[in-house]
Parts: sequence; structure tokens; C-alpha cells
Amino acid sequence: MMGNVIIIGTGPAGISAALYTTRAGIRTTVIGKGFGALEKAEKIENYYGFPEPITGRELIENGITQAKRVGAEIITDEVVGLGYTDKLTVKTTTSEYSADCVIMTTGSSRQTPNIKGLLEYEGRGVSYCAVCDAFFHRGKDVAVLGCCEYALAEAMELLPVVNSVTLITNGVTPIPKIPPEIKIVTTGIEEFAGNQVLEKVIFKDGAEIPVSGIFVAIGVAGSSELARKMGAEINGNTIVVDNHMATNVPGLYAAGDCTGGMLQIAKAVYQGAVAGTEAIKYIRKTAK
Repeated sequence: MMGNVIIIGTGPAGISAALYTTRAGIRTTVIGKGFGALEKAEKIENYYGFPEPITGRELIENGITQAKRVGAEIITDEVVGLGYTDKLTVKTTTSEYSADCVIMTTGSSRQTPNIKGLLEYEGRGVSYCAVCDAFFHRGKDVAVLGCCEYALAEAMELLPVVNSVTLITNGVTPIPKIPPEIKIVTTGIEEFAGNQVLEKVIFKDGAEIPVSGIFVAIGVAGSSELARKMGAEINGNTIVVDNHMATNVPGLYAAGDCTGGMLQIAKAVYQGAVAGTEAIKYIRKTAK
């Protein structure tokens, strides 16, 4: 097989792309954990080819089975990072993969909890990307808001740069095996406070910790969070792509809900097909 592509997300856009890349002889790995919002759809009646309604879960499982049949490798894991060494690099909770091309199709899942001061201090101490903004807090004390693998990955990204990292979970029990160099506070958060910029976290029990930055990493990383780490252009909470589903980063494509517009299966499948065919062209061109 010529070259390889990693597709992040096992929904309609990701599987659609995988069908094209695999059949074209591109080694294709699809990484995803969970089926997203589509899994909750009880009846899908507006998608071509099904005379009777089908559930979202059935549709996804059928697609995965189809992709496996043509030769795609499906890995169940959570993607927590995206970077570049000599190739594009995809980091998961258990491994690291390199690729000639990456297609992001996990939707846009940025979660913003209702905590006083969070929105007010965005860009003035509140960040959603450790890779992007760690530099601004070098040698200072910061906190990561979250409790799971994504939050841990962001905290580990910050550790070599900042003075200290505190994982604040807002009342939620964190995952086990947090390294001892990361402090943990599980108390509920009352507010983020400061003057012109963020200065501290105030908890519901009255305790406070001084911080120069809060990095929000709740739940799992969506495509826009991952793209932002690579310097891809983001508009609000969606990834900016051209008519070929290409971002401004060479070899990095996006398809489906993460590109905005109509949030429908038909659109995701179409964009996945475009991203897949364009990835094939890109890999064949760069492999020469």
C-alpha cells in the first residue's frame, strides 16, 4: 500500500472517507471512542437507501463493518493530541501514530461549563489549548479544568513549561493514576476572578488558589480542539476548510459536523468522501 492516513472519528464522515482511501490502496487507520450524538438517534428516516427507519447506532455499526470488510483498521481509543514531527502525529491515551495525512471527523465537542468568570476571561487567562498558550504562562502557576484523559494530556503538556499545574475537577472524581507532580482539587468551583486578567480560582468552600491561566479540557477533545493544536484556522467552534475539505495545514483535512453548516448525515458522508479522495491525491503527490 502507498502511504497512510489516520482518520479521527468513526461516524459517517470518517467511515465514508475510509471507504475511499482503503479502496485506493492507502493504509487506513480509523481511531474513535464512542459514537457521538448520532448514537442517540432512535429513528433515521431521511437518509437514502433505507425503506424502514434505522437507529443511529445501527447505521454507525453497519458503516464500521463495511469499512473493516474493505480493509480499514478500526481502533477503539481516545485521541488526546495532534502534532507534527517528521510526519503528522496522532496521540491517543495508549499510543502514538504517525501519518502522511490526517482527516478529522469527530465533530466539535468543546464544552463550556456554567462557571462565573469563565467566558469573561476567555483570552485573558482562560484557554482551550495547552500547546497554543503554555508559552504565555511559563514559570507561572496554572490550572486545568477537567477530570479525564484529555485533561491529563493537557496537564502533561503544560508541566515542562509552567511552575505548577493543578487539576480542578469541579466536584467530579478524576481518573486514577494522576502523576504526583499534578495537584488535584475536587471541590466545586464558585468562580474565576481577577481584575483585567484572570488571577485566581475561588471554590465553593471559600478556598482560593492563585493562577495565571485556566486550561479548559472537559470531556474528550473534539476536532476543533485538535486542529487548534496544529495551528489550523478555526472560526468560532468550527474548522475552516476549502472546497477540498483541506485546512490551512498541509495534509490535514476535516469533514462532518466540525466544519459547521448543515449537521446532517448526508452532508457528513459527502464531505467524508471529498476528504478521502483529496487525501488520496495528496498522498500520491507527496509520495513521488
